[in-house]
This record gives sequence, C-alpha cells and structure tokens, in this order.
Amino acid sequence: MASSASLMVLALLMASIAAIAEARAFFIFGDSLVDSGNNNYLETTARADSPPYGIDYPTGRPTGRFSNGLNIPDLIGKQIGLSESPLPYLSPDFNGKKLLLGANFASAGVGILNDTGVQFVNILRMYRQLEFFEEYKRRLSGLVGTRQANRVVSQALVLITVGGNDFVNNYYLVPFSARSRQYSLPDYVRFLISEYRKLLMKLYKAGARRVLVTGTGPLGCVPAELAMRGNNGGCSQELQRAASLYNPQLVQMINGLNAKIGRDVFISANTQKMHNDFVSDPQAF
Repeated sequence: MASSASLMVLALLMASIAAIAEARAFFIFGDSLVDSGNNNYLETTARADSPPYGIDYPTGRPTGRFSNGLNIPDLIGKQIGLSESPLPYLSPDFNGKKLLLGANFASAGVGILNDTGVQFVNILRMYRQLEFFEEYKRRLSGLVGTRQANRVVSQALVLITVGGNDFVNNYYLVPFSARSRQYSLPDYVRFLISEYRKLLMKLYKAGARRVLVTGTGPLGCVPAELAMRGNNGGCSQELQRAASLYNPQLVQMINGLNAKIGRDVFISANTQKMHNDFVSDPQAF
C-alpha cells in the first residue's frame, strides 16, 4: 500500500515522460500508488476514504487516493497537458467526453499475481483491469467510432505501477507464506518477472504503444515495514534485497520485450534510485 512518500518519485518520472511524445490520453494500471478512487466503489478493506487521506487535496477531503493530496497520475496528467485527471473507471461520472481523457483502472492492494492482496477481498486484480480496458475501448468506439478509438489508445501514455504488493502483501505477508514455501526469493523474483512480461504483452496487444513501467521503490524502507521488520530504525534488509533483485531484472525484461517488438514501447523508471536520490540529496530537488 502507498504512503505520501510515493510522490517523491515524480520529478524524475517527469524526465522519463519527457522522452515520450505528448500523449492525447492517459491510462493508468496498477496498485495503491496510482489508484485514484476505484476502491471507493468496491467492498474491500483497502480503502482511502477517510482522513488523513486527502488533507492536502484541493478539496481537503479524501478522494480514494492513497495520498495526502495529489498522486502520481494527477501530476503526470498535468505534465502532459490534460485538463483534468482521468477518472477512476468505476466512477459513475465516467462517461461521455470524459472517456477521451483516458481512464484509471488501478486498484489498491493488487499485485502481478492473482493471489496477491487476497486479504483485501474485493479488488481489481490485473486481469480484471485489462478486461475493463477492453470494455473501455468498446465504449469509446461507441462514442467516436472504432478508427478514432484505436487512434486515441495508440497515441496515449500508459502508466503501469505494480509489483511491490507481491512482496509485502504476499511473499513477506506472514512468516512461511505459501509463496515463500513454494519459491526461494531469487526464484520468486524470476516468476514475478515472467508473469509481468505476460501482462505487458497483453497491454501491447490491446493497443498500448507508449508505456511507462515503474519498478519498486526501496521496499524495506516503507514506514509499515520499518515498524514491523526494521532493525533499530534501519530498513528491512530482506525487503531491500528483494527490490535489488527485482528491479534490474525488470529492466532487463523490458529491454528484451522492446527488442522482440522492434521498437521502444516500454520505458522503465527506476523508482528505487529516484527515491534514494531524493533522500541522499534533497536540496537538488
């Protein structure tokens, strides 16, 4: 689950986005780091609908964002010139011309794997987010025609942020979890990467052509993990090890995928390094 510290990655994410031509629409997939309110419309315990969430949002009220204020998609949306952030796909207000801005399919608690986040009960797992994307395209086609709908999707910016929960809310959720008994950590990371590759290929086959893929941040330094697993205030070394194994393999997989496709569809963002840069030299930002 996200904390307001997730916004620290934004400045360097903007640098990554600058390498991508301006998008006409924006689609968001993933977990609580980028959920803008879908979980408000679900019967789930993964919720951000009460204070102190939203205390720095323009309305001062919770919005379903797992943040004190704006979240990563809000600020990226502004950077690429959108008049407003794409609405959560489940929002009753998501209709008509709102479809042209894109859509947010993200859901707090989800992971790459379907069994990640089972404790949160009813969340939009990644396969469901992709199903909703197909449904969205049909709705958009009904509004502007199939040809124009395909153009909107192919020229859009896509952000996908998922993977952290597969560690903190699956492999390391409890001692001797089912996944930790099934896989050693290096094998689990390889398994996650192979499953993530399948998700990215599905996005590509669905028409996505400009996809920003974030790695995990420093998982062992998340406040909840510091409290549960930290040693004398230090970050959890085991979770730090997980992130250090996962992120380079994610980049390697993305490079291989682009090579197979024959173009740079997927752009990797090293959020762990970005976070560490902010912490080590905050004045530079």
